[in-house]
Amino acid sequence: MKILVNAGPWLPIPPSGYGGIENVVATLVPALRSRGVHVVLASVGSSGIEADELIWTFPDGQFGDLQKPYNQVMGLAHAHQARVLDELRGRDDIDLVHDHLEVVGPATLSAFGGPPVLHTLHWDLRKHPAFYGAFPPGIAVNGVSGSQLARAPSALRAASLGAVHLATPLADEEPAGGGGEQVVVMGRVCALKGQHLAARVCQKLGLPLVMAGPVSGLNTPAELEAVLQDPDHPLHGHPDVRYHHDQVAPYLDGDLVRWIGGVGGSDRDELYASAKAALFPIQWDEPGGTAVVEALALGVPPVGLRRGCMPELVDHGRTGWLADTEEELAELLLRVDEIDPEECRREARVRFSPSVMAERYLELYGQAVTRGRRSPRRAAG
Repeated sequence: MKILVNAGPWLPIPPSGYGGIENVVATLVPALRSRGVHVVLASVGSSGIEADELIWTFPDGQFGDLQKPYNQVMGLAHAHQARVLDELRGRDDIDLVHDHLEVVGPATLSAFGGPPVLHTLHWDLRKHPAFYGAFPPGIAVNGVSGSQLARAPSALRAASLGAVHLATPLADEEPAGGGGEQVVVMGRVCALKGQHLAARVCQKLGLPLVMAGPVSGLNTPAELEAVLQDPDHPLHGHPDVRYHHDQVAPYLDGDLVRWIGGVGGSDRDELYASAKAALFPIQWDEPGGTAVVEALALGVPPVGLRRGCMPELVDHGRTGWLADTEEELAELLLRVDEIDPEECRREARVRFSPSVMAERYLELYGQAVTRGRRSPRRAAG
């Protein structure tokens, strides 16, 4: 097959640090190519991943501009997508488009016609009720968890081919080091991730906690402090910045509870290697759970609230613990030594490796191509 994978213009593939969708694409592309799939990647020019072809509009990622007013940035995704459509218009050898560009991707591709499309839903499906409530015809979608799809509008569920859980290359590697004594929270710092709850629980239990992840794209404490000291900075009033300042920072003491900024790659792995547990006190129905899968792969038992995709990823009592309340979360965190790290790694190898994700997507590609052939609108296009 020859697939155009549309990652969007926000971050290079792979990203240098945080980048949820971009990390998914970086995991999927090599696994597809190892199975003989020809991948045309639509990203930004600085992407370093090996692909058969790379097309782009912007030389580097445009993620930083997303914080600007909408009327200043609304053309970014469309400029990228115009390049994608131009590529599709000029060739007839693309079997399928695997799209990851929120809203703009399916909206333009459905109007364009062209090859069949599989659009992956990576986000909270409550965000665009008008669009998802009347989802464009001829586009197949997949979710990243069954929980996510169960909450989707009926038009999206009708277009769905099922769910594909996220994967990590760490599942195929032998993790270095062993568990330590501290607890880690990995992920973007925002109210939905519940870092304040993690800090409160660990402070109460006297457990050392390290929180890692960017705050509105700010990757170091120094960057965040500069924004807080500048009332005119465009990020000064950002909800994530205010959340960190108002609800997380009061717990930070530089000793028992710390926030170290964004980490990735080997730094992330070393942090996990020093941890006895990965805490997920999520305050929403998490759709995907990349950090959960990474923790399992590195043999760090997840302990989290029973919401969203968590029950699909964590086998309560075998590969981690799931709680319904803050009090229960604290109790189960003290029982993390009952979870076998090797059982966590084994689960990741069996369920969350890149090869498992690639095989599942190849199944959906076949279904999407078959569905596309039956679509009168797409055949006419």
